[in-house]
Amino acid sequence: MGSAASPPRTLDAASPPTASQEDLKRVAAHRAVAMVGSNMTLGLGTGSTAAHALDRLGDLLRSGALRGVAGVPTSLKTEAHAARAGIPMLALADAAEIHLSIDGADEVDPDLNLVKGRGGSLLREKMIEGAGARFVVIVDESKLVPRLGCTGAVPVEVVPFGSAYTLGLVRKVFDGVPGFSARLRTVVSKAGDGKEELFVTDNGNHIVEMFFDDGILGDLRAISDSLLRITGVVEHGMFLGMATSVIVAKKDGTVAVLTKK
Repeated sequence: MGSAASPPRTLDAASPPTASQEDLKRVAAHRAVAMVGSNMTLGLGTGSTAAHALDRLGDLLRSGALRGVAGVPTSLKTEAHAARAGIPMLALADAAEIHLSIDGADEVDPDLNLVKGRGGSLLREKMIEGAGARFVVIVDESKLVPRLGCTGAVPVEVVPFGSAYTLGLVRKVFDGVPGFSARLRTVVSKAGDGKEELFVTDNGNHIVEMFFDDGILGDLRAISDSLLRITGVVEHGMFLGMATSVIVAKKDGTVAVLTKK
């Protein structure tokens, strides 16, 4: 099945002005799921906003409003959620075509570049969403930023071997940049002893978190290339030029659909 053209930029009423952030996430997710047709293969995103899309898809499949839909999950967490929702799943290698991917984002800049992966699923997300014909991003308006890196960590997935050394190489890319810092992500130990241990992704890797006082300044693609040339770096969380449209649920009760220029 071929991909459809990106939807036009529109505004319409979607949620009450008093909607909570969770309500806004749900509104954006449901709007994205309205783009799904029967017999489509979907890239299924990870995170709290994408979870609302999974629940909606499950409802539509159970009611018979959608048929023949299958999903390619971007994380083990999404795979488990999709199974509970009753969404049939495929491995990436078994999907002849991914017609549409639906996922959230941590940040969206004016050119629809994204920061994703603060939950640690950036590698599988980029592989699956990059393989699809269309990639629809669902966010509330708090995720709109003037430039990437303004609101928190920009993740970089690195192999465990020599990860502290790789961290040093990542720091060198931004040597002399005011307000830059980087660290390996840690979590509370599963042993229950109150200590911290390095975070491990679904792929068995670690995450370097990059922080910028005023966001990432400079050529994003050049920065991307510099990071990816580091031996030990697997992938980073800047999704450049990948989103075909972004659905933004706004506090004033409207939904904006932003499309690629």
